Amino acid sequence: MSSPSVDDYRELADSLHPLAVQQYLAANDWQLETQVPQVRQIWRLNDEARVMLPLATDFVDFAQRFRDTLRTLATAYDWDPGRLAEKITATRADLFFVRFDQVMVDGTLPFKQAEKVLDGLFKLMKAAATSADDPTHSHRGRRSSTVTDFLDEDIRLGHTKRGSFVFTVVTRLGDPPPDRDDGTRATPFPRQVMETLATGLHAARDLSLNWNALAVERAAERGLSANLVESLQDLTESDSLRELDLSFDWAAGEPRPDVPASRIVVDRDAMAGLPRVRERLVRREEPPRTETVVGQVRSLTREESGGDDEDETTIVLSAEVRGRTRKIHVVLGGEDYDWAIFAHRSKLPFTVTGNLVFERGTWRLTGPVTVDSSFLRHQQR
Repeated sequence: MSSPSVDDYRELADSLHPLAVQQYLAANDWQLETQVPQVRQIWRLNDEARVMLPLATDFVDFAQRFRDTLRTLATAYDWDPGRLAEKITATRADLFFVRFDQVMVDGTLPFKQAEKVLDGLFKLMKAAATSADDPTHSHRGRRSSTVTDFLDEDIRLGHTKRGSFVFTVVTRLGDPPPDRDDGTRATPFPRQVMETLATGLHAARDLSLNWNALAVERAAERGLSANLVESLQDLTESDSLRELDLSFDWAAGEPRPDVPASRIVVDRDAMAGLPRVRERLVRREEPPRTETVVGQVRSLTREESGGDDEDETTIVLSAEVRGRTRKIHVVLGGEDYDWAIFAHRSKLPFTVTGNLVFERGTWRLTGPVTVDSSFLRHQQR
């Protein structure tokens, strides 16, 4: 393995703040010997090593001194810059590693897959944050400011790791919150989110492999939601994926959480069971209710009934439902089918009302289904 270059340490220094290094040293047996406040500190690790940590970022030689400090720490621990960054970051941050074990020609990931992965990771974190803030939340509509602030400020995409293709999600814990009124230690909300995520992912994998209908009734207690499972499905939809390896590195600045596991491996068998888990959770969280849906007709197919009844058509409608774009299947017949054809050919919005349900892995509008053709009639004139 080649030695780290100057550019490696320059990149590392640009991604870290001296206060993060200070927190790491204080949490890992280094002792502060002397300091000039706001300028520099001298830290000692028993009799093994000493290091000068510059604090005055406005000094002209700060960048060079800070790089020297990081190089000294890497040498003392015999780590490469990436490993050092990981350790320093984890002092007041939880790390979530998402490793894709899949067929790769040259160690790269298709750009479209990477885009879907980033979107899936954000939805995954959003689902966990929503459940951590309010386990009874429907995952529809507005979230609290606690959740939105967390999503805006406290999660970052960290350095990638070696090994297939690994995404690193960094959840910053911030300063320790004040103790509760009874004197017990409070848990930072970002840590609550990561605990919920770890518990929910473990529950999703467990249910996908060992179905237990009774366990679904306790889904909220386990941090499990339909949105979390749907995000997991998004991450595993690539046909070339052999397994998805999810692991946590817990911040040293907080007590280690009591979670079922800090590593969850979703293999092909588990992937196959995720749709059933999601469908049951959707049924529980979103019971059928009458909805009026407005969207574009993306496709339609006609089937012969084989009897005296009119032929029926299943159309696929692309519409926004409860804040997300969905593909909704609707069975139509007769004049309603003709209006669907007209809307499809004219690229006009199609309006239909029915009971919105999620079954057999698909969103559907079921009867009684009513088509509002007033807008289309006006356009036909």
